Amino acid sequence: MPLILLHLFAASLYAALGFVLLRAVASPSTVGSAPGWVRWAVLIPFAAHTWLLRDLVFGAGGMALGMGVVVSIIAWLSVLIYWSGSFFHRLDGLQTLVIPVASFAALVPVMVPPPRLVENAAMPGFRFHLAASMLAYSLFTIASLHAMLMAVQERRLREGNPSPLLRSLPPLLTMEKLLFRIISAGFALLTLSLASGMLFSEQVFGKPLQFNHKTVFGILSWLIFGGLLLGRALRGWRGRMALRWTLAGFFALVLAYIGSRFVLEVILRR
Repeated sequence: MPLILLHLFAASLYAALGFVLLRAVASPSTVGSAPGWVRWAVLIPFAAHTWLLRDLVFGAGGMALGMGVVVSIIAWLSVLIYWSGSFFHRLDGLQTLVIPVASFAALVPVMVPPPRLVENAAMPGFRFHLAASMLAYSLFTIASLHAMLMAVQERRLREGNPSPLLRSLPPLLTMEKLLFRIISAGFALLTLSLASGMLFSEQVFGKPLQFNHKTVFGILSWLIFGGLLLGRALRGWRGRMALRWTLAGFFALVLAYIGSRFVLEVILRR
């Protein structure tokens, strides 16, 4: 199957499942729960997504990365995390956000310049840094979507008018606990990513550590998420305060890598 068709296949199936999920959780007759087969049907576009990412990253005889591939990997990991979490928590309402994002992300690599081979990709230090970074990005992507959904859920509950979609979500306190678990895990991985990048910069990137905008925004996002966790522990931050800090940290993290790659690869074509 040509690669472009695999992108379209994965994106179309993700979109179809997202539509089924949205109808199921928004329908009063289903009491906010999706059909049981949907959980397993997600594995079909996920398998296609896995195949195309393998071909994109390793198909050229080395490791090739670019903005489009990174965005697609982050969405792929987000689907994997949510699918795994659905065995332990009721996440139907949350998956209605993640699945459409994955549908779009499956097409991103064909919308931007093709990825380029990465130097030093075979080095364990680089692979460790890459894995920690991608997992951190995925968890914070989930956290930002989670926080926005919590804000809507809280507002509708105050108005006394929760929609069927919001009734499909876990209770607000459960959502809040899950949010901070996600942020804590993401913060730990971001710490490992920054530490490996700083300590082994010359081995990982082939040059000494440079305090460019990528490094600055990466450290800034680490400080924001660290401040949020500290504020939660010491002052019980929650609600809108947690939402603002979560979105600010995620925005800084996006600027740290994806923003710079967008300028270089899409605008400047470097």
